[in-house]
Amino acid sequence: MYSKLVGARRHIPSNRKFLAVMMAALVLVPAAITGHASAADPPMPRLPKIRVAPDGRTFVTEDGKPFVPLGVNYYRPGTGWAPQLWKKFDAEATRRDFARMKALGVNCVRVFLSYGSFFMEPDTLSPEGLAKFDQFLAMAEAAGVYVHPTGPDHWEGTPAWVSKDRIADPDALAAVETFWRMFADRYRGRSVIFAYDLLNEPAAGWDSPAMSAKWNAWLQSRYGSAEKTAEAWGASLDSVQWGKLPVPAAKDSPNDRRLLDYQHFREAVADEWTGLQVKAIKAADPQALVTVGLIQWSVPALLPGVQHYSAFHPRRQAKLLDFLEVHFYPLESGFYDYANDEAERRNLAYLESVVREVAAAEKPVVLAEFGWYGGGKLTIDDGRHPAATSQQQARWCRQAVETTRGLATGWLNWGFYDHPEARDVSQLTGLLSVDGKPKPWADEFERLGGSLAGQVQAPLPLGPRPELNWDRCVTSLQAGREFREEYYKAFLARQRRSNENSP
Repeated sequence: MYSKLVGARRHIPSNRKFLAVMMAALVLVPAAITGHASAADPPMPRLPKIRVAPDGRTFVTEDGKPFVPLGVNYYRPGTGWAPQLWKKFDAEATRRDFARMKALGVNCVRVFLSYGSFFMEPDTLSPEGLAKFDQFLAMAEAAGVYVHPTGPDHWEGTPAWVSKDRIADPDALAAVETFWRMFADRYRGRSVIFAYDLLNEPAAGWDSPAMSAKWNAWLQSRYGSAEKTAEAWGASLDSVQWGKLPVPAAKDSPNDRRLLDYQHFREAVADEWTGLQVKAIKAADPQALVTVGLIQWSVPALLPGVQHYSAFHPRRQAKLLDFLEVHFYPLESGFYDYANDEAERRNLAYLESVVREVAAAEKPVVLAEFGWYGGGKLTIDDGRHPAATSQQQARWCRQAVETTRGLATGWLNWGFYDHPEARDVSQLTGLLSVDGKPKPWADEFERLGGSLAGQVQAPLPLGPRPELNWDRCVTSLQAGREFREEYYKAFLARQRRSNENSP
């Protein structure tokens, strides 16, 4: 979500489509939710299982129909920040939300699981949390919406072991393996679950006891001796304290082989983390789809610092996952505030470069968080960002989809509602205002859904594009800036050709 990166109203139309979906949501929710089951209750509707298509880069239902995940990240306003969806679970409000989502063309909802509601004890899933998730799944399936659970995460409190290194610490790894083994086993075969997302925007840490120990073990495996390590690094043998080598400084060092090795080591740590959890899920449910929500700094075209590279390298991760997800917010030259056309184009070029790099792994790609603010003025950052209209929000979001169409095969907006309690841009990123009125982006979203539904997204003919020098960019911020400038020029050239060829 955006907080990981930086710190016109009208009523819903009373049309037949909306009323029909509302009635379906109210009538079809199974009796298990209300606790009044009887022999006369209708069977729970079943959504067809989603699979990766034979082409390896899109999705299909189990009966072979194209499926394009188009939806939202779901949380409700009025529940604090981070939102407490489960501790303040409102079943009736959630049921109404599913009806509204379905009316707008939503077919997939990404939702955060939390330690606080599901997994405070290292070997036990909370019965209360599971009961609420059961309700959530039943309501989603009744409305015809797939659920994409993400987690477990910190939104509603954390257990003691999470205070350790979540990615590298053996105890933390064992605990999360246990979580997924139990969770995936409980929901084995539930086709309403689109896929499991291991964690929101994971990143390998920089320096911790666990990282230090694994770093030295990795060097021993990589080089075998202090002499070979010193030779590779161009260092004196006296400076290589074998078995006790410190973590490199987190600073730009484009010609430092030690830093590059450390970034490669961090990628290996990320691979281990992902592989262990995928194995646990697949052992419990071999048919489950598994992915992980990559922060945009998983592609090092732009990094605030070399330590911000997440080390979840998309092409390495793709070997472990069924498909890839990436998140994106327009931060090409800082916080995008709709200042001018050039800022818009530069952010769209940056977006394309990130998604193109993820798509190069030749797995389906979902833009699982995207969007931007509109419909008012943010209060974050001491209120220094200018107000933006809802029309500006709708324009940016529509262009984000159109720019990545053919590279990505799914899009999930960040937020269904605006959330004034948020401490980041989530205050104004919803399809709906905080009082539930649809914003212009909701209309655009519905139109996009109509054009995307059931369509196979063909790869875009982008034309010549510069290649990202990964190793240079994870050790030099300047390399990333140079790449983005080259990419922007290529992006503009294609835009000019498209304008010249348009009637």
